[in-house]
Amino acid sequence: MAAPGQNMRVNADRLWDSLMDMAKIGPGVAGGNNRQTLTDADAEGRKLFQSWCEAAGLTMGVDKMGNMFMTRPGTDPDALPVYVGSHLDTQPTGGKYDGVLGVLAGLEVIRSMNDLNIKTKHPIVVVNWTNEEGARFAPAMLASGVFAGIHSIDYAYDRKDMEGLRFGDELARIGWIGDEEVGARKMHAYFEYHIEQGPILEAEDKQIGVVTHCQGLWWLEFTLTGKEAHTGSTPMNMRVNAGLAMARIMEMTQAIAMENQPGCVAGVGQVKFSPNSRNVLPGTVVFTIDLRSPDQTKLDGMRARIEKEAAAIAEVLGVGCSVEAVGHFDPVTFDPTLVSAVRKAAEDLGYSHMNLISGAGHDACWAAKVAPATMVMCPCVGGLSHNEAEEISKDWAGAGCDVLLRAVVETAGIVE
Repeated sequence: MAAPGQNMRVNADRLWDSLMDMAKIGPGVAGGNNRQTLTDADAEGRKLFQSWCEAAGLTMGVDKMGNMFMTRPGTDPDALPVYVGSHLDTQPTGGKYDGVLGVLAGLEVIRSMNDLNIKTKHPIVVVNWTNEEGARFAPAMLASGVFAGIHSIDYAYDRKDMEGLRFGDELARIGWIGDEEVGARKMHAYFEYHIEQGPILEAEDKQIGVVTHCQGLWWLEFTLTGKEAHTGSTPMNMRVNAGLAMARIMEMTQAIAMENQPGCVAGVGQVKFSPNSRNVLPGTVVFTIDLRSPDQTKLDGMRARIEKEAAAIAEVLGVGCSVEAVGHFDPVTFDPTLVSAVRKAAEDLGYSHMNLISGAGHDACWAAKVAPATMVMCPCVGGLSHNEAEEISKDWAGAGCDVLLRAVVETAGIVE
């Protein structure tokens, strides 16, 4: 006898074809994607997604942060919608699946419901959140943060990239400022499907990650001010070396993270030297320390200690030191009822599964502030992400989307 729900599955081939077609927009240099937020490639990807959604019978709404909301009506006009989605923007050297899988899987849920003639009480909305990555405009999850009331729209519009371009100006330039007030929409529930971005599911040979929590984060942007000087003719004991201060702060950060094991990570992925010349000591160094932990006490304790010890390091070297928290969210516990719906869907479909704590931040973290929320994850090869070599299999993608379909339909209330 077939397992319950055995006949309610998505079209994995169609999902995969959609992923490959979207990957043609904003190609990277090594097989992945460079479709950073508010670029021309982002605008092109949005238009393709819009065309697919409209072909599936969805109607589009866009808010003033450029968030795209594609709606399939329910049978009850007063019922709040079930939202499902993620983001289409990528890292500068990003993969084809990070974020994109969640958006296109949401579309595949709708397409499969159309194929199966499934009606639900609650409307279902597929969402593409603007600037989840934060690679171009910090902080990450910016638009969902405005939606959840964490940031003001003025704050978001004033964010600048490394070239000094404003978020608000670039959103206008690509033509994706909508007329909806940000956060005016209300949610019955929110689901997000994502690749794991870590090695656990693959190592444990599990098909589905049932995400119970998301670890918290601090992004601490340091600005160190030294003195520009010739690297060859300035005596070692007369230097005010901002680069040396940065190196010592990075070493200190590594040590603090190791002392707080298990369950803590910290590192630096972006550094800007000025004037960035081979034979000139930097006058200014700007870099961001990324701290994460599911333990609130450890997370905040690491932040306090790093800021204190960084100031001491800079003082010894005579270097100016300032720090700004440019990104933050507390650890998140996802809604137990929705988590159970994901787990039950995996069990009904016969997929192997395990509980996971997400190591990365996601729009679901902010959605959880305003509605019940949870996530589904699939494995990725070697746990590799934020890299053009990021890879998943069609079977993995399809299995997670099957689970998403069942959990979303159950939560939206199937109408016989």
